[in-house]
Amino acid sequence: MDFLSTIKGSLLEGFFPAGWDFAKIDKILDNSANPDSIMERQAFWNKDFDIVPCENVYDFDMILGHEIALEIKSCRDQGRKLAMILPVGPMGMYKWCVYFLKAWNVKCDHIYGFNMDEWSDAEGNTLDSSNPGAFQWAMENAFYGPLGELTVPKDQRNFATKTNLPTYPEKIAKLKAEGAKLVTVFGIGRMMHIAFWEPHFAAEFSSVEEWKKQPYRIGAKIHPLTVEQNALTSFKSRTTLVPCRANTIGPGLFLQSDRVIGGCDGTLGRGMQWQGLSLWTTLRYGPDMWIPSSFMPTLPGKIVFIKELAGPLVAECN
Repeated sequence: MDFLSTIKGSLLEGFFPAGWDFAKIDKILDNSANPDSIMERQAFWNKDFDIVPCENVYDFDMILGHEIALEIKSCRDQGRKLAMILPVGPMGMYKWCVYFLKAWNVKCDHIYGFNMDEWSDAEGNTLDSSNPGAFQWAMENAFYGPLGELTVPKDQRNFATKTNLPTYPEKIAKLKAEGAKLVTVFGIGRMMHIAFWEPHFAAEFSSVEEWKKQPYRIGAKIHPLTVEQNALTSFKSRTTLVPCRANTIGPGLFLQSDRVIGGCDGTLGRGMQWQGLSLWTTLRYGPDMWIPSSFMPTLPGKIVFIKELAGPLVAECN
């Protein structure tokens, strides 16, 4: 008796994205009985894609921050512009990124930052940047502000507002035409989304090719489990503070990346976690528009993850 054998007629029938193959996902997760097998390369991975395990969140934050700082320094050393699609979460990485950039004295005026998403209402109106719940507030306080005199110029910081998000495609295209490198930093959602590009959006498109062209969405309807994920990880369980919509980039932008840097740190303590299913599915499902994160291993880059997420993914009462 399990999820698959009891879903018919339950309140969860029709709740998850129609394109999810739960039997396939469950078979993938059987591999977690041998957690080390998560390191096995898959045929659909890019030859320059890799995964990096670490022991705990402290190592995770440092490794991810170092990866981002190295990209910034490398482009600076090459005299090359760097366009970065940036998330709010994981957040500990920004502290270490700032630490390394300051230690190396790397000026960041070659960076053009593009925040990948922002909470919104149905019309795409966003929280004021002074609101601690706003992603812009988080970025200013965790990254741009702490960099001090080395920081990214204000007119090169882009946030996903109703008026600015639609300018992303043209701005990024211009930067790439000038030789800029595009790097996307990301986490993987419980719903296997990238940014707030949710899996249920796939129902609107007749082909993967059409889906891949979508650059952004204003006032996107996010999945209920995405709301709950954020209630647990960002709002201390207070669901009533979490907006039900967001402005977000789409695959038309993040799939242009020259390199990706991902992070999975979704452990909760007492042996519990929320991100193991998402990580395994991302790495093993194969590219599918119903699983947006499944495209990330097809790009050059890496995903850093806490070993505990590899499993075993089994029932355990704690």
